[in-house]
Amino acid sequence: MPLGAVLADAVASTVGSWRFIIVQTGLITAWITGNAIFGGGAWDPYPFILLNLLLSFQAAYTAPVIMMSQNRQADIDRDRALADYQVNIRAEAEIALLHEKIDLMRERELIELTHLLKAALARIESLETKGGAA
Repeated sequence: MPLGAVLADAVASTVGSWRFIIVQTGLITAWITGNAIFGGGAWDPYPFILLNLLLSFQAAYTAPVIMMSQNRQADIDRDRALADYQVNIRAEAEIALLHEKIDLMRERELIELTHLLKAALARIESLETKGGAA
């Protein structure tokens, strides 16, 4: 895979994990708490404009990367669906061929049974004619 696809998958799997959510929640809580404790002398006093800027920056870059990963995954899923479809078509053809073979075997069996039945009836008739003549 190209480096961009590997990075997109890595970012998507990281951002889409509970570990990321927990760590980010902890960092945001620490940021807000630290700035609230220091008050006006804090590095990012209320209303936390720097925090908003950082979160907007993160969202602006994370969303397209996640979309790239999803698009690549959609391409992979489409290729797998096509492969599955082709396998299903082949399987359907094989099943139809098996049905034809079984029908042919049954037809042969019926012909053979018909011949055996005719031979048995002929024997019975010959025995009856011999028995009736005697």
